[in-house]
Amino acid sequence: MRACDTGRVARARRRFAALAVALGVLGMAAVTASHAAAAAGRADQRGPDPSVAGVAATYGPFATAQLTVPAGNGFNGGYIYYPTDTSLGTWGAVAIVPGYSALFANEEAWMGPRLASFGFVVIGIETTTRTDGADARATQLLAALDYLTQRSPVRDRVDPGRLAVMGHSAGGAGALLAAMRRPSLRAVVGLAPGSPTGLSSLSTDVVPTLFVGGQQDPTVTPSYLDNLYATLPASTQSAYVQLGGADHLFFTRANDVEIRRLVPWLKLFLDGDTRYTQFMCPTTPDTTGVSRYSAKCPLVPPGGPTGSASPSSPGASNSPSSPPASSSAPGAACVATYRTVGQWSGGFQGEVTVTAGGRPVNGWTVRWALGSGQAVSQLWNGALSTSGSAVSVRNVSYNGALAASASTTFGFLGSGTPSTPALSCTSP
Repeated sequence: MRACDTGRVARARRRFAALAVALGVLGMAAVTASHAAAAAGRADQRGPDPSVAGVAATYGPFATAQLTVPAGNGFNGGYIYYPTDTSLGTWGAVAIVPGYSALFANEEAWMGPRLASFGFVVIGIETTTRTDGADARATQLLAALDYLTQRSPVRDRVDPGRLAVMGHSAGGAGALLAAMRRPSLRAVVGLAPGSPTGLSSLSTDVVPTLFVGGQQDPTVTPSYLDNLYATLPASTQSAYVQLGGADHLFFTRANDVEIRRLVPWLKLFLDGDTRYTQFMCPTTPDTTGVSRYSAKCPLVPPGGPTGSASPSSPGASNSPSSPPASSSAPGAACVATYRTVGQWSGGFQGEVTVTAGGRPVNGWTVRWALGSGQAVSQLWNGALSTSGSAVSVRNVSYNGALAASASTTFGFLGSGTPSTPALSCTSP
């Protein structure tokens, strides 16, 4: 072969090698980008494959940070704990409220960083007064979730469609009441849930519900919890864990036994991570500290393989949310937008978003007319008044002031068949 041919061949080989390297780099980059996109776009499978030892660990795989929440926004302030990782998209969130006369900072704060390290945003709240009843605690839990998803410094880290509530004692009763008020929640956990005024029935609870009680609890006794748990609808996904030797205040002291029960429940129903089903069905493989366990197996998250109804739809219907509809005059101070979150035989859940116009508003009122056969049975994040078919909802103390183009929401449960109402929004 001539020297010039040899040179051409060598140069061609070098170009081919360079091209191969470039294609390899591009391929690796594409795979990396694909994996990153998949991680960011999927709510499930955050963190390594779970094991008994991993779930039993004091802390999970994610680094966390903490911030303080000032009083206001419908509750008396509190604390937020969250994963610092921003590469996996948004996180599911849980709001926690303490028991009667207690402070979150004294009794439940130990749970915040631990749960956050497993991949959840946690907001722990202090109540308006320490003697607030279960009903008030329910209202404040829902206000805390609205603050977390709409106005908090970490709102861009939270998935507003993956929310849960939890509480101890009267706070546990409040969490159960909150779940019945807002059936779009993904999960509720009652830690020795009880109320000074009594909580007798959970017949309208459709949210996946976990009870954790103490074998030696003299306040919220095992027999009380047995009777309360029995009032859950047969169709509501649920589990009941009794901790051996635990008294009423066991849940207020840092322990790994409780976390072992909370993490799989939240992973399954907040993240939809079915890798954690093994820790709950058909039984729990880790019986450390457990004196009794039962679950309505199979436990399946929303959209799971059995096609079970979503918690946001209290019944057999799994209809998608209706598209939002709004009505306002040009240049109005505010705009109200309605959507149907879910519907079932004889009822539905609606949500209204109130958005300020080009200027801030200090107070708002939304009005509409009920359709034939409709009625509003429950409403949150607003003050309801009705006169015949006319409905009026005005802001409450913590969501009336909106900056220009800022939004807030209120929700309600209605009877009858959902429709798309013509809404009006005014501001004083």
